[in-house]
Amino acid sequence: MRRKYIFVTGGVMSGIGKGITTSSLLRILEAKGYKATAMKIDPYVNVDAGTMNPVEHGEVFVTDDGAECDQDIGNYERFSNTNITKDNYLTTGKVYQTVINKERNLEYEGKCVEVVPHIPNEVIYRIKKAGQTTNSDFVLIEIGGTIGEYQNLLFLEAARMMHLKTPKDILIILVSYLPIPKTIGEMKTKPTQSASRLLNEAGLQPDIIVGRSSLPIDEPRKRKISTFCNVDPRDVISAPDAESIYDVPLLLNQEKIGERILKKLEVPPKRNQKGLGDWERVVKKSKKDNKKVKIAIVGKYFETGDFVLTDSYISVIEAIKHASWKVGCKEEITWLSSEKYEKNKNTLKELSSYDGVIIPGGFGSRGIEGKINVINYCREKKIPFFGLCLGMQLAVIEYARNKCGLKDASSIEFDKDCKNPVIDIMESQKKLMEKKNYGGTMRLGAYSCELEKDTISYKAYKTKMISERHRHRFEVNNDYRKILEEKGLKVAGINSELNLVEIIEIKKHPFFVGVQFHPEFKSRPLTGHPLFVAFIKAASLK
Repeated sequence: MRRKYIFVTGGVMSGIGKGITTSSLLRILEAKGYKATAMKIDPYVNVDAGTMNPVEHGEVFVTDDGAECDQDIGNYERFSNTNITKDNYLTTGKVYQTVINKERNLEYEGKCVEVVPHIPNEVIYRIKKAGQTTNSDFVLIEIGGTIGEYQNLLFLEAARMMHLKTPKDILIILVSYLPIPKTIGEMKTKPTQSASRLLNEAGLQPDIIVGRSSLPIDEPRKRKISTFCNVDPRDVISAPDAESIYDVPLLLNQEKIGERILKKLEVPPKRNQKGLGDWERVVKKSKKDNKKVKIAIVGKYFETGDFVLTDSYISVIEAIKHASWKVGCKEEITWLSSEKYEKNKNTLKELSSYDGVIIPGGFGSRGIEGKINVINYCREKKIPFFGLCLGMQLAVIEYARNKCGLKDASSIEFDKDCKNPVIDIMESQKKLMEKKNYGGTMRLGAYSCELEKDTISYKAYKTKMISERHRHRFEVNNDYRKILEEKGLKVAGINSELNLVEIIEIKKHPFFVGVQFHPEFKSRPLTGHPLFVAFIKAASLK
C-alpha cells in the first residue's frame, strides 16, 4: 500500500489532548495490523526541547538515539510500545537551521531561498523521511499549538501542499473543545465551528473532528458540527473526559475511528488483527481496588504561579503507575517540594507515612540540601528510596558526607570550588561549557551498563548487560569510588566503555538504589520497568 499521512491539529486551546489522541490512534492502527509511527512538530524556535523550561513546557523526553523531545514523544512510545527516533521530532528552529545551512552550502544551487516553498518543503521532506526510516504504513503528524496561531502556519502549509499533490494519501484530523458552561448547562459547538473555519482559511478541510468535552457528544450536537463543519456525522468522534489516558484508545475505538480512517484513506482492513485485548486487560487491572502504595516524589519543578503542574515528571508518574499495576497495587502519588526540608528538618518525619520516596532528575542548586536531607532520612529510617539521575548523585553526596566523613562533599554543579567533588564533570563536557555550548551536548541517549551479580538491580533485570537512556553532564568522580565502596556504597552497575558509575546501592536496606540514567523513559503500560517494579514491590512490603 502507499504510505498514508495523518495530520492531527488542535482547535480553540492547547492541552486538550492532541498528543493522547495521536498516541491512541497509533495503538488503534497497530491493533488493526498496520505499522504506524508518529512525529511531533513543535512551533518553537528552539532547535530541540533540551533548553526549554520544564515548568512551562513539561518534561524533556529523550530517545535511544539521543534526541531531546517534547513529552508527547514519550506517550507515543508508551502507547505503541516502540522506540521513536530523532527523525520523529521537529521544531521551527530545526527547520530554519537546516534550510539556512543548506543555503550556505549552495545546496539550492543559487536559487533565491524563500519562506514558501522552501520551509514547507523541508518539513515535507522530514515527514516522509520519518515514514521511510521506520518503514511505516501510516505516519501520524501532530502539529503543536492551535489553529489560527501564526507560529504553526508553515506546518499547515506543508500539510496543504502534501494534500494538493496526493489527496488520497492525506487525512486531516481536528481535535477541538466543546465547552459546557456551568451557567448555561449546554454543550456549545461554536468554538469547534470557528476552529474548523480557521483550518479552512489555511487551505485545509478536516476529514475527522475529535470533539473533546467533559461529557459525550450527543447526536444533535454531532449533526450540528456535521452541518457547519462540512463533515459526515460519522466522522464527528466523541472523546469525553476519561478516568485515565489509557482509556482513550478504547473510547476512540468504540467510536470506530479506526474504521473511518481506513475507509477515508481507501485502505482495506486486514484479516489478522491483533485487537486491543491486551490493552483492555491492563486498563481493567489498573482500576482494581488493590492495596494502596503511597509514593512521594520530592522535586522542585512543580509550581507555576498559583498552579501545581505534574508534566515536568510525567514519565516518572507513568512508570510508577505501570509498575504498580504489574505488582498488583494501587498507586497514590504525593508531590513534596524539596525546599521545605531545608528550612525545617522536623518536617522530615512526614516521610515515614510514605511507602517509598523518589527523587527524580533536575538541574541547578535550588532545593538540593532539602533533597539530601530527605535521602539521609530514607537511608537511616529504612524507607525504600529510588534516586534518578540527579537523585543518584545526591545519594552519593549524602553518603560521602555522613558515612565517609567528607563533610564538605558536593557536586561541581553546585559548588565549583568544593574541596571534595564526589560528583564532577567529564573533560569533554568542560570544554563544551567553556564555549557555552549547552544545547544537545549532554551525555544523551542509550548507553550500556554492566550489572554486578548479587545486587537488587541484577535481580530486577535478570540479565548482566542492559541499555538505558541518559541526560546529564555530571558523573560520579572515580577518585572517590574506593572510599565510597570501602564504607559500604555498592557500585552495582558501570559503563565499562567510559568507566562511569551507572548504579549505586546500599545493602541491609529494603530498597536503596540510585541510577545515573532515566529508567522512566523505557517504562511501558503492558510490562512496567524492572527497577520501578522492584521499587514498588519493596514499597508495598513496608
